[in-house]
Amino acid sequence: MDKAALRRWAKEVWRGLDRDRLAQEVLRALLPWLEARGFRHILLYHPLPHELDLLPLRERFPARYYLPKVAGRTLSVHPFGPLERGPFGLLEPATPAVNPGVLDLVLVPGLAFDLEGFRLGHGKGFYDRFLPTLKALRLGIAPKALLLPRLPRDPWDTPVDYLATEEGVFPVKSPGLPSPDPLH
Repeated sequence: MDKAALRRWAKEVWRGLDRDRLAQEVLRALLPWLEARGFRHILLYHPLPHELDLLPLRERFPARYYLPKVAGRTLSVHPFGPLERGPFGLLEPATPAVNPGVLDLVLVPGLAFDLEGFRLGHGKGFYDRFLPTLKALRLGIAPKALLLPRLPRDPWDTPVDYLATEEGVFPVKSPGLPSPDPLH
């Protein structure tokens, strides 16, 4: 399947998921992993309607939190604070930008991920241009139902380092990562 067909498939799978329940399960799996590593500066994301809402993490894990904002063709990093509508009608931070070098963890949303950490996004390339500029650890967020053995990739695609699902947090290419069943 090409990326366009996979995007249609992934959006259909997302429609059938209980995103609130899955977000709570991912948060529960994520907390011990975060506590063991002591991250201090975390980039969250403001969820699109089909994404898992992990914003409650701010009340459950002590750290400084940031949100991305569309800045030209890439993303800028802003301390969590008041929100305003961005160029695509999405809520974005109204706080001044900071140097992304402050981040030690970036939570990366996606329509789907593969077991090597590659992401299927919406095709605009914002995260593809942003992620290679960071030294921070990259954590992909997706339900197990949206993990695939391998996604098609382009030369500019950048994998994440870990994947978080409702079943836990796993390094990519890990033998312990549960085998996804795209038809499940």
